[in-house]
Amino acid sequence: MIAYLILVHRYPGQFKRLFRGIYHPANYYLVHVDKRSGVGLQTEIHHFLSSFTNASLLISQNTLWGGYSLVDVELLAIKELLKIGSEWEFFINLSGQDFPLKSQTHIQDFLSRNRGNDFIRVANQRKVRPETLNRIQNYFIEFSNRVLHTFIKRPYLRGVTPHIGNQWMILSRKFCEFVCYSPEVERFKRFYRHTFIPDEGFFQTVIMNTSYKGIIVNDDKRTIDWVPMGTIKLRPRDFTSKDAEFLIASQGFFARKFDETVDAGILSILESNLSLAF
Repeated sequence: MIAYLILVHRYPGQFKRLFRGIYHPANYYLVHVDKRSGVGLQTEIHHFLSSFTNASLLISQNTLWGGYSLVDVELLAIKELLKIGSEWEFFINLSGQDFPLKSQTHIQDFLSRNRGNDFIRVANQRKVRPETLNRIQNYFIEFSNRVLHTFIKRPYLRGVTPHIGNQWMILSRKFCEFVCYSPEVERFKRFYRHTFIPDEGFFQTVIMNTSYKGIIVNDDKRTIDWVPMGTIKLRPRDFTSKDAEFLIASQGFFARKFDETVDAGILSILESNLSLAF
């Protein structure tokens, strides 16, 4: 059984297609609509989810790319899902612009054979991504609609090796309970609150630098085509119908990202492929 968190900030129609593509009555679904997106989007999605007894909305928060607010929402959602159900074994986070490549039956069968494992991209930040160290070396403040870079230097967490990956994960319930409730994690929360893009490093650093004991699989089961954006930043390319063969052949469970205003046809192709899997 899986607990899903879906982060949405636009495209309600595309979200609904994603939701139907990952829906299974045995799972739990929690949806967060960015407060900045407005009441209209929240209302539409609330109305849509009212037809599903195993789905609910998380209280909307203001989230900002690059800020700790994204980690806050993830932790808030995990805590809520832990309260909602005691049966689920894995937590999966998605954005509203993701889409499944495999059926829920396929994903559930795989996870049932990998109970207790955590699927998360993890790399030593100092060795593999040294160009990103300013994210943790400088002091950042999330203020209004931007993340302020103060250029104030500060020492890193003592005895800790920073790790990095990306925001998207499949986490065991055991780690979810640990990251939410272990006193060990509090100093990581305090420190990463004033870093840049902490959603790509907080969970990785906690899982690699605490007493948590689990089997870490360095694979998030996502298919993403990262393309350059500026000097050190990468962004996921929008998939189109031209990518259909590649996506269908992929071993990933989910792909990102998709934009219905760029090419909605690829979603139809993937929906048809999923229907053939049943």
